[in-house]
Amino acid sequence: MSERNLTPWTVLRDGSRLIWRFIKMHPAAFAVAVFGAAMFAGAIIAAALIIGWITDNVIIPVLDESQEPDLLMTAAAAIVLVSVFKAVGIVLRRTAAGWLSFATRRDVRNELLAQQLSLKMSWFNRQAIGDLLAVADSDVNQGTDVLGPLPYATGVSMLLVGTITMISIIDPWLGVGAVIGLVVVIVIDVRGSWVTYEMWEEVQRRIGKVSSIAHESFDGALTVKSLGRERYVSSRFTMASDALRDSTIKVNSTWTKYQVIIRALPQLLIVLLLVVGAARIDAGAVTAGNVVTVAYLLSLLAFPIQLIGFVLWDLSGSLAGWQRVQAVFDADDHIEYGEELAVAGGAAGVRGSSVDFAYDREQVLSGLDLRIRAGTTLAVVGATASGKSTLCLLLARLWDPASGSIELEGRDLQAFAGSELPKEVSYVAQNTFLFDTTVRSNITLDEPFTEAEIATATGLAGATSFIEELPHGLDTELGERGTTLSGGQRQRLALARALIRKPRLMVLDDATSAVDPSVEVEILKALKCAELPSTIVVVAYRPSSIRLADEVVFLNEKRIIAHGSHTELLDISSAYANLVSAYEEEARRLRGASS
Repeated sequence: MSERNLTPWTVLRDGSRLIWRFIKMHPAAFAVAVFGAAMFAGAIIAAALIIGWITDNVIIPVLDESQEPDLLMTAAAAIVLVSVFKAVGIVLRRTAAGWLSFATRRDVRNELLAQQLSLKMSWFNRQAIGDLLAVADSDVNQGTDVLGPLPYATGVSMLLVGTITMISIIDPWLGVGAVIGLVVVIVIDVRGSWVTYEMWEEVQRRIGKVSSIAHESFDGALTVKSLGRERYVSSRFTMASDALRDSTIKVNSTWTKYQVIIRALPQLLIVLLLVVGAARIDAGAVTAGNVVTVAYLLSLLAFPIQLIGFVLWDLSGSLAGWQRVQAVFDADDHIEYGEELAVAGGAAGVRGSSVDFAYDREQVLSGLDLRIRAGTTLAVVGATASGKSTLCLLLARLWDPASGSIELEGRDLQAFAGSELPKEVSYVAQNTFLFDTTVRSNITLDEPFTEAEIATATGLAGATSFIEELPHGLDTELGERGTTLSGGQRQRLALARALIRKPRLMVLDDATSAVDPSVEVEILKALKCAELPSTIVVVAYRPSSIRLADEVVFLNEKRIIAHGSHTELLDISSAYANLVSAYEEEARRLRGASS
C-alpha cells in the first residue's frame, strides 16, 4: 500500500478490511464485546437522563426551598442501578475484547507458520531470519493492536449516535452545535491517522532491521569474538537502534500534536454549548436539567472521542505492521504435491534424468543423469562447489530441479503427497539442528518409537556411549541447538534421528564430518553391515569413507562424469584420482599434526 497514493479514505478502507478479516476469525467474541460496549453506551445515556431529571426534580426544588427532597432515595437507587449496568458492560467488553485480541494473534501466528512451512526453500533463502522473527512477533502484535480498543470504539460510535439524537430531541440548535463540534474532532482524528501511516511503516521496517542485526550478532558471536570485532557489531546495532528510536519519536511526536488539539476541542465544545444552553434557558426552550444532561453527556464523551483517535492511530499502525505479515501470506512459491503415498518395503532405487538446477541463475547442475541400485552405498565425490550438497537436497526434495526428474522406485519425487516422502527418504545435513528439549525427544520428535528402536538407532549412529555418560541419559535436556554437545555428538544424534525412521533412502550430506575419522569409519561400516532397509547416499571427503562405498559418482563440470567403484574411477578418471590423492595428502597431514 505504500506504493500507492495514500488518502484518509484508503487508510479507512484498507483498515476496515483488515478489521473485518479479524472479526470473521472470532465473531462470537466480538459480538459479546460489542454487546458489553452497547451496555456501557446505554448506561451513559441513561445516567445523563437521570442526572437531568435529578437536577429538575430534586436539586432545583431543594435550592428553591419549595420542596423536601423526598425523591432522594429514588434518585440514589436509579444511579446505583445504572452504575451496576455500566459495570457489567465494562466487564463483558474488556474480557471479550482481551480474548479476541489474544486469540486472533495466536491464530495469525499459526497460519503464518503453516504458510511458511508450505513454501519452498528458495523462498527462505531470500529472507533474513531476523525479519521473519520480527514478522511473527512485533508485526503480528502491531497488526492486531487495533482489536484492543475496537469494541470500546464501537460502543463509542453507538454513544455518539445516541448522544446526538438525545441532544437533538432536547433542542435542535444544541444538536446542530454538537454535530459540528464532533465532526471536526473526528476529521482531525482521521487526518492524524493518515499522516502517521507511512511513519509507522518506517518504524516496522526499522524493527525488522534491528531484529536481523541482533539475530546475526547472536548467531555469529563466535566469529565476532574470535576476530575481535565486538565494537564493530555493537556500533552497527547501535546505529540501527538509534534509527528505530528516531523513527518512533517522530511518529509519536506527530501524533501528540494532533492529540493536543483533539483533547482541547471537546472541552471547548462543552463551554460553547453551555453558553448556547444558557441562552436557550432564557428563551424558555429548555430547562436547566436539559442543559445539565447535554453538558454531562459531552463531558463523558471527552475521553471516548479521544478513543476514536486511538483506534485510528492503532489502525494506521496495524496496517503498517500487517503489510509485512501479508507479504508472507501473499508469497506463492508453494511446494506442489501429488497424491502418491509412502509404501513400506526395502531399500529403494533412485533414478535421475536430465536434471538441471540453478541458484539465482547460477547453474549448478546441468543434464545430470544418475542411477542408484537399491541397497547400495553410494559415495558422492567432487571438488568444492561441484554440486554435491545440491544433489543431496534434490534427492530429499528439499529443492526441485529446474528441469528433468528424480524418481524413487519409479515414482517421481514431486508426485508424493505432503509429508509422505519423508517416510521413505531421510536427509542428514552437515550443520545439524537440535531442539531445546531432551535427547530422547530430539531422536523421536515425539513419535511413538520403542526403547529398543531408540537403542538400535543410537547404536548404529555411534551415540550410545556418550548418551550414557550424560547426567540423565536419554532424558538429559540439551539446551538451545544442543549447545551442550560437541559437533560430532550433535551429528550422531541427527544420524540416529534419521535411522530410527528406517528410511528406504538415506542421504548423508557430509553428516559425519565433525566426528573423528576412525569413528566415522566405524559408523559407516555399521550402516553397511546392519540389516537396514536403506539405500545410502553419502557425500564423502575422507579416503577411508570413499573406499567403504559400493559405488562412487564423481561430480565435475555440473554433471556426473564418472560412476563406478572407487578402483574403477581411479583408472578411468585422472581428475578423480588427483582429487582423491589430495584428500589422502590432507588426511596424512592431519594425522601427522595430531601425533
